[in-house]
Amino acid sequence: MPENTQAPRRPGLDTSSARIRSAVRQALVERANSADAEGDAPVFVALSGGPDSLALADALAFEARSAGIFAGAIIVDHGLQEGSDLVAERTAATARELGLEPVIVRRVSVGTEGGPEAAAREARYAALSEVAREHGSDTVLLAHTRDDQAETVLLGLARGAGARSLAGMAPRSGLYARPLLGIDRVDTVGSCAARGLTPWIDPHNFDPSYARVRVRETILPMLEAELGPGIAKALARTADQAREDADAFEDMIEEFIEEIVEHAEAGIAVSVQALAANPAALRNRIIRLVAQGEFGVSLERSHTLEIAELVTRWRGQGPIDVPGIRVHRDNGLIVFTAAGALG
Repeated sequence: MPENTQAPRRPGLDTSSARIRSAVRQALVERANSADAEGDAPVFVALSGGPDSLALADALAFEARSAGIFAGAIIVDHGLQEGSDLVAERTAATARELGLEPVIVRRVSVGTEGGPEAAAREARYAALSEVAREHGSDTVLLAHTRDDQAETVLLGLARGAGARSLAGMAPRSGLYARPLLGIDRVDTVGSCAARGLTPWIDPHNFDPSYARVRVRETILPMLEAELGPGIAKALARTADQAREDADAFEDMIEEFIEEIVEHAEAGIAVSVQALAANPAALRNRIIRLVAQGEFGVSLERSHTLEIAELVTRWRGQGPIDVPGIRVHRDNGLIVFTAAGALG
């Protein structure tokens, strides 16, 4: 009887890793098809060392090799915990073992404005953008999962910040791509285990002083227990639908704004007649977009409604001061100026 010389079959890729690779592959295809893509520019992954970003980095390393593109990693050391520099170096070593190059460790100084979460996020994104710019990169992959999207929607709902906040995180926003928004956190953990990767577990992820941790550890499990499984997926679907509506609405509004605004001394002016002729949802959205687009100010709803009363309940009231902006009515126009611009 002839000897069986067939090589043993290699074990197949686990389901979780296959899902993540497929998501990354799709993101790279979309990047390649983008008019802004640079053929030889590296794609970076923002790598914290946690299971989400580690699974993403592993998938990017494989898919980049298959696609013949350069892929690197950016590790941001926030310096908020003792030994964070050692964690960053270990994470960098893991990235190099995966075959990512270049691997950049960037230490940042985290301020206090807006609270610890917001300050750390601002410092992190600034570092990611800086490294990408230095290396001519057009894409940085972020490891936000479907669970992160659900948490974002709940936090937006709690703030009462309107439809845009319910839209959650976009799959692509400028430099940043989020290929894992359709992937559950259980898959990133499972992929790391199956691939023999040891993630770093950030103790801040269990600190209840952070609102997102309370949502993750208490609110979402409670909703699952009381309303049944699938809450995270339902919230993520809500985000997708809200984002589609908000994007379409804003595209239409931006075209409309060009017709009804004009430059004013030290600011911009909007036609009272045009604002009055439209429903409140459109009027308020225009006010918010003017404030954001011209002055970089995100208006609270109370401020938006106060400005809208210059149109709907005009009684000769004087200027309205909101953070960063002064707004007044003058000869059929609502005039927005930077606070203090006119003395």
